[in-house]
Amino acid sequence: MLGIIGGTGLYNVDWMDVFDTRKVTTPFGEPSAELRFGRVGDVKLVFLPRHGDSHEYLPSEVNYRANIWALKSVGVRRIVSFSATGSLQEEIKPGEFVLPDQYFDFVRGNRSNSFFGNGLVAHISTAEPVCKTLRSQIANSGRQLNITIHNNKTYACVDGPRLGTRAESFFLRGPAGCDLVGMTNIPEVFLAREAQICYATIAIPTDYDCWKEDPDQHVTVQKVLKRYAESLESAHALIQHVVKNHEHGKSCECHTSLEGSLMFDPQALTGDSKLMMEVLLK
Repeated sequence: MLGIIGGTGLYNVDWMDVFDTRKVTTPFGEPSAELRFGRVGDVKLVFLPRHGDSHEYLPSEVNYRANIWALKSVGVRRIVSFSATGSLQEEIKPGEFVLPDQYFDFVRGNRSNSFFGNGLVAHISTAEPVCKTLRSQIANSGRQLNITIHNNKTYACVDGPRLGTRAESFFLRGPAGCDLVGMTNIPEVFLAREAQICYATIAIPTDYDCWKEDPDQHVTVQKVLKRYAESLESAHALIQHVVKNHEHGKSCECHTSLEGSLMFDPQALTGDSKLMMEVLLK
């Protein structure tokens, strides 16, 4: 099953036929909202708004572990997420779409970034954190819809909720070699890898962050919301095309990402640890 994680401004599901909503309890607390089960055509999928139904969670307050675990527990094997970002490169214009294939972790706060710990040791590879197959399918949908999508870009994730300084913006686009800056894809992308879920983000740049000399080009909340709202029609069209043309049931190497990563025997576990691993490994 395909899961959709909605970012800033993408809370409604009028682009799909909802047939069920479900509150899912996880070992890591409550997800951001109830899961909404729906259809696009004959295809079933699950939608979850990352920040809650009314955008009540800051990026650092989102329960990323609960969100990913909840989606995996109901059968989601692939996730397409949407994220508002700032552009760090001139050629990536606000309102266009971007598919990151790499991430730069600039988060310094205390986000729970792994399902493992408390005696369960695992080390997953994140050299290629994004599903190549899913990203390729999204890019193909963009081409067929004549939507501009930049591919193979690097997303820098920062804490927020404040918007960045110019010094940080210059560092991220310069020495760090990043193309986008956002606040939410980490640890989401890495938790999806731990859960053996294919993951790809459709980033929507809403501004040029604050690296340009012209102060009128610097990011503000008003600009973010306005630009994102202007992009939603194209985003909805892209979602529907991806869902209808998604290669459902196809196996992927992402689904075996825990192989060789565990430093313990999952067969020897009991209680909550056993439940957690049964979900992550299925």
